[in-house]
Amino acid sequence: MLVILGFIIVIGSVVGGYVLHNGQLALLYQPTEFLIIGGAGIGALIVSAPLSQIKMIMHQIMGALKPSISKEKHTELLLLLYELCRTAKQNPLSLEPHVENPETSEIFKKYPSVSANAHLLHFICDTLKVQITAPMSPYDLEELMDTDMSALHAEEAAGPATVNRIGDAMPGLGIVAAVLGVCITMGKLTEGKEVIGMSVAAALVGTFTGVVLSYGFFGPLAAKMECRNGEESALLQVAKSALLAFAKDASPKVCVEFARRKIPPVVRPNFDEIDKATANVKKAA
Repeated sequence: MLVILGFIIVIGSVVGGYVLHNGQLALLYQPTEFLIIGGAGIGALIVSAPLSQIKMIMHQIMGALKPSISKEKHTELLLLLYELCRTAKQNPLSLEPHVENPETSEIFKKYPSVSANAHLLHFICDTLKVQITAPMSPYDLEELMDTDMSALHAEEAAGPATVNRIGDAMPGLGIVAAVLGVCITMGKLTEGKEVIGMSVAAALVGTFTGVVLSYGFFGPLAAKMECRNGEESALLQVAKSALLAFAKDASPKVCVEFARRKIPPVVRPNFDEIDKATANVKKAA
């Protein structure tokens, strides 16, 4: 919602200032200029990125429009990790059905925000599968998890980088549209000052559009996508802390405490909140 609000403010400030300077609003509507810039930008995106990456960019853009990951979602993750660690401590073999088929697991069903996050879900389940089938030392397990997160981060970083590249190209494409407009203007030199003036103004709208798209839309959107990716990465770091503590044979509550302290302070639940929540989980079980 804040992303949309920000875009509205950008448009309102630019267009509003133009109108207050007695600018003609109708002059800004130049569909052929928009076609040149937008079509060339889409074509450049198709050339520069494979289809899988374009789909990922669309997914990340939709994610950027959603609210930031809340304290409640971090709490859900901590409680899931607590239940998994507690189940494994009681009987390691009883954990296998949950991590093999998380979509049917009664534990995972309690925490829909985690189940809906495919990367986080696979990270937790794959790590626990390794510990169940072929237990590793904490040092080796940490290296394995870091390798997994590194590959995931590299894939996710490609989305904002691509959006940034297209944004950087927008002013250039705006100049292309403007130059074509000037070429058209050259063919109207015999039609009088007013016609030439309107034609030049229409051409300059291309330059204006490219610059505004670059610095007012694509750049901020790429930054928001990076921020959202950072929040998703923080969830993986939280899960890693608990799983690593579990591999060191820590108790479920200690595993959760390691994970809790990895959460950014602004959305971190306090000790008493998690202590009470885990006690309720234990009581319900």
